[in-house]
Amino acid sequence: MPLHFTEEELAERRRRSCAAMAAEGLDGLLVFRQESMYWLTGYDTFGYVWFQCLYLGADGELVLLTRAPDLRQAQLTSCIRDIRVWVDGPEAQPALELRAILEEKGRRGKRLGVEYEAYGLNGRNAKRLDAALSGFAELLDSSFLVSRLRVVKSPAEIACARRAGELADAAFEAALAETRPGAFEGDILAAMHGAIFRGDGDDPANEFVIGSGPQALLCRYHSGRRRLDATDQLTLEWAGTYRHYHAALMNTFLIGEAPARQLEMQGVARDALLAVEAELVPGRTAGEAFDAHARVLDAAGYQAHRMNACGYSQGTTYAPNWMDWPMLYHANPVELRPGMVFFVHIIIFDSERGLAMTLGRSSLIGERGAEPLSRMPLEPVRR
Repeated sequence: MPLHFTEEELAERRRRSCAAMAAEGLDGLLVFRQESMYWLTGYDTFGYVWFQCLYLGADGELVLLTRAPDLRQAQLTSCIRDIRVWVDGPEAQPALELRAILEEKGRRGKRLGVEYEAYGLNGRNAKRLDAALSGFAELLDSSFLVSRLRVVKSPAEIACARRAGELADAAFEAALAETRPGAFEGDILAAMHGAIFRGDGDDPANEFVIGSGPQALLCRYHSGRRRLDATDQLTLEWAGTYRHYHAALMNTFLIGEAPARQLEMQGVARDALLAVEAELVPGRTAGEAFDAHARVLDAAGYQAHRMNACGYSQGTTYAPNWMDWPMLYHANPVELRPGMVFFVHIIIFDSERGLAMTLGRSSLIGERGAEPLSRMPLEPVRR
């Protein structure tokens, strides 16, 4: 299986990571985020649900400690050559085995960064890690060292993001074809996933959101399907996913006759989306982008019906969600730069009237501003 990125690009990513470590006075990094492992080496697995660590030395040395099912996974999908396996059993202590590897590499008494904010490093394993390395090395929280590098995409990554956007559009067209009064939500969902898989896309990092009727006011996946009424509303949030790079979209379809207020909500959502995208320019901040969203919705009288964040970075992410760092919320100081990709979502839920309206799309930040990665229209979707 070939790597999805060249050896040269992966090596450059590791070089930049080592430079970031040097700037922070670190002698090595204990990588637990699967996104980081994939970005640094190409390693592709869901084995991070168990204790698994990639050691990246300040000199660029790599060692992966994992379980037996991921030995060949790492051999076939990554550039990692030194792969160690810890053995399952009631007495297994992989954190101590990691310590032995670090001892072997001369890391005693050194400063080591740790990706503590990682789904694979649960609370129990983090406590075991800290106990195993207590007195051995100084551990520092370096959860975002690699994430800050990943947020600006290379040309090869941008190509993946663009393909993800195309797949998101294919899923939108598939949803349109299936949506009508009496349609079954399961058929709509199946058509959307099918369009992505037929385009060589991947499973998304979290479930698609689909809900109609009262459930259209939910922006999380929930179990259970229904058929659309003659007059209805259908909220969808989905992402095209290609080589684990995501480009998300969001929309609320209007079935049958729509109330005047809901049509007004759609216009306000469109205006807010465009206002946020106008702020996605180099030199602005993530907080300033959110503030544009709040200004438009609040001025239209929808402050009580909006969210406190309106989007987030998109990149290579793994389950349980496709949200990447950073998020668009008030006062977030992260500066926007060319090569970043953001999903902007405008969500208006009027619970008193039972009305939903959402609109969102992903955009690439260029030198002059935001370039949408989707062709999805911003006008009301009527079925």
